[in-house]
Amino acid sequence: MKQLLREPLTHFFVLGALLFAAYDLLNPEPEVGKQEIVVTPGQIEHLITRFSRTWQRPPTPEEQKGLVDQFVREEVLSREAVKLGLDQNDTVIRRRLQQKMEFVSEDLLAHREPTDAELTAYLATHPDDFRQDTRMTFRQVFLSRDTHGERLEADAARLLADLKSRAPGADVSDLGDPAWLPPSMTDEPQRRVESTYGRDFAAGLAGADTGRWTGPVRSSFGLHLVFVEQREDAQVPKLAEVREAVRREWDNARRVESGRRFYDDLLKQYQVSVEWPKTEPGRRTASR
Repeated sequence: MKQLLREPLTHFFVLGALLFAAYDLLNPEPEVGKQEIVVTPGQIEHLITRFSRTWQRPPTPEEQKGLVDQFVREEVLSREAVKLGLDQNDTVIRRRLQQKMEFVSEDLLAHREPTDAELTAYLATHPDDFRQDTRMTFRQVFLSRDTHGERLEADAARLLADLKSRAPGADVSDLGDPAWLPPSMTDEPQRRVESTYGRDFAAGLAGADTGRWTGPVRSSFGLHLVFVEQREDAQVPKLAEVREAVRREWDNARRVESGRRFYDDLLKQYQVSVEWPKTEPGRRTASR
């Protein structure tokens, strides 16, 4: 035994055991599976603010504790659900994560005011988005299909000849058939004319001469003899007239383009393989 204790190898094993024991004492291993959940003051303020907006009052102390307890419960269960892989292949979760990533891409976009040159260029390249509607001022005399029947066309021709023989500003309110339709409109956009008289009437009115009685113009109600006093054709407005609308569309287009570039950069990091299902006999697969 004395000879064994004097052996250097014995000294080495004893010293190693002491070192391992000291390390275990100084560096105890944490409990397996123990995780930390920290509810910060900012998170509590967010919970209180959301409660107040919903119920139009601040929560009581008991309700505040309930909010925190619910937050902790949600955190615990969501973490365990992720461990079990319950977040995989869930359409609702995938779409929510997609939305969050899109929000991240929008946050990465530096918000700034566009210059007049940028807005002018956008207006020039998207004129139809801001084109102002045709506006018209006119009077009309109505002839009902139910009242005139087969004589409708002939009666309209005779009445038109009578109207042309009168002075342009003559009162014609006693002519034609009674109707709920307004006898005239002043400086109204074409879409308002369409909603009142119908699309066919608005289309016929757009091609009518100005400054004299013309017609007949058809509608679903019957025939109309019209006097177009003024027509202002559709036109692209100046930037000063639609600046706010152009700015909104410019900002939206910039956000969409930024999101597209963000996604394209992410997509470059993936190798995508699409394995289409085999076509069953007697069925055809739509091509993409």
